[in-house]
Amino acid sequence: MRRTMTVTTALLLIGAAPAPREYVVPADGVVAARLNGVGLRLRIDPGTTAMPLVTDEIATRAQVKSGMFGTLYGVGPVHIAGKTGVAKLDLAGTILKRRISFAPKAYAEGFDGVMGPGGLEPPVIRFALRPSIPGERTVALPMVDQGGLMAGWAERFALIEVGGQPLRVRFDPHHPRTLATAGAAVRLASAFDGTISAVAGQQEIAFGIKRPIRTLTLARALGVGPLSLHTLGVRTMDNGNASDIAEAGTKADPNEIVVTAKGKHDPNRDRLSLGADTLAHCSSIVFDKPARAIRLTCA
Repeated sequence: MRRTMTVTTALLLIGAAPAPREYVVPADGVVAARLNGVGLRLRIDPGTTAMPLVTDEIATRAQVKSGMFGTLYGVGPVHIAGKTGVAKLDLAGTILKRRISFAPKAYAEGFDGVMGPGGLEPPVIRFALRPSIPGERTVALPMVDQGGLMAGWAERFALIEVGGQPLRVRFDPHHPRTLATAGAAVRLASAFDGTISAVAGQQEIAFGIKRPIRTLTLARALGVGPLSLHTLGVRTMDNGNASDIAEAGTKADPNEIVVTAKGKHDPNRDRLSLGADTLAHCSSIVFDKPARAIRLTCA
């Protein structure tokens, strides 16, 4: 009798084991997934929306029925219209009922879909970027969403202060360069005596869409948790206008750096995206939903 009771107790304890509090995302972000039973190559991406985004092709194969809500993704002046529907998403054996967005183009080349940490079930999402680095320290930053009625379906950001106003920071380890939108760059240039290079290039942002990029050099470093930034790319015509930032080699008065774009500048739309160049110093990014914090562990 005693042996039977022991075994039964053990089984009860095993059955009552809580779900894991932490979900670990590998460095490449690729996880096993199925949508309504259809296999897909899914990337968990710290810089994308909580609502999973897949291609029209995958949604058709998975028989996802379009609902009343649509989506519109803007990359500079280009907009990608999408539809949404509710479906079952199987992530490594855990089935989630989620509203899925689907669009004609793939958000990221080589993947059937992407999904941000806000859409995952566990309360703590750890992006394991690389092995630990000597001299690392961990700093927690406040975690926010974009606000508004659809905030729960959108990205999750860290929050820093620049020029007395909050600035949202996203994490983009799958793109090579750290970028600021034009409005964010103007604020950074004003706060840290920044100058912009005359040499322009382009970088892919999402959906294969490229935008003009220039380089902003800061006389004083910008701190983002344990990280210090002296140079970054600027999307010169996106969410603002960076034309009044002093050109490198000039003697412009930093007090004269102002936003001159047509229409009122909305600082809530300013974004700083930390790319692989900056995140190379970090071993992990942790999104702690109950604490409303993002913890960066970097050297």
